[in-house]
Amino acid sequence: MAWLRALYDWTMDKAAHPKAVWWLAFFCFIESSFFPIPPHPLLGLMCLAEPKKAIRFAMVATISSVLGGLLGYFIGFALYETLGGWMLGVLGLAETFPVAACYIREQGALAVFFAAGTPVPFKLMTITAGFIEMNLVTFALAALAGRALIFMVVGVLFQLFGAPIKAIIDKYLGWVTTLFVVLLVGGFVAFTQLAGGDEDPGQPHVCDTATQVQVSE
Repeated sequence: MAWLRALYDWTMDKAAHPKAVWWLAFFCFIESSFFPIPPHPLLGLMCLAEPKKAIRFAMVATISSVLGGLLGYFIGFALYETLGGWMLGVLGLAETFPVAACYIREQGALAVFFAAGTPVPFKLMTITAGFIEMNLVTFALAALAGRALIFMVVGVLFQLFGAPIKAIIDKYLGWVTTLFVVLLVGGFVAFTQLAGGDEDPGQPHVCDTATQVQVSE
């Protein structure tokens, strides 16, 4: 894990840079629509570097991510055939797109909120929401609530317990990284289970068997 330690130390140095907050805003913005790397580790590292600014960082991450989500919505709404579908393919999310569309149609704001508040790929939900023409206000509010939940919890925890949390991560970096991967997979599984919670457990949910969605209404 020597390379992970080196990368961690290098990123920590950049996270404490005076311009780091602008990089955080940029990555949170583009991650919500097309960038494959989640911003959560960067937020965490910046909060570790400067715990007293953790809530400020979390607010920047929340607002930037929601604005980026609106860009993703626009891509799905107006540019799916020319750009959105290609982007999802590059990101390896094309096969999941019909399922995401089905869940958003069935669950509405709950689906967007859950995706925004977990490690589920948020860009998938923003593009999909635009494609199916989900109510924009409902989408924005659900995205704001979900992103605020996941980012502000991090901000508050680091603001209150910054030093102890930093000591734990310094000592157990490998385990923390593994935990994030587990949360990523677990978040998607929990999302699919929650969205299909009202179905007969002996029958597959209709979204689990979705194979195609019309590209034009």
